[in-house]
Amino acid sequence: MNTLSELIKAKRKQHGLTQHDLALKSGLGLRLIREIEQGKTTMRMDKVNQLLALFGMELIPGTKKYHNE
Repeated sequence: MNTLSELIKAKRKQHGLTQHDLALKSGLGLRLIREIEQGKTTMRMDKVNQLLALFGMELIPGTKKYHNE
């Protein structure tokens, strides 16, 4: 799993949630949930963390790893 969108979708399915369920549980809009799962590249970090918190996770800054390392 190498993208945030793949992670969110996998976690949602692992917990037996629909996109609508995830929106309700996270307090985020259904549109945002759909956009994240479709690979939206710009979004607010606080909203992403609000979503990830449901799965006991958070997004934190780190050193970027390149494919040739």
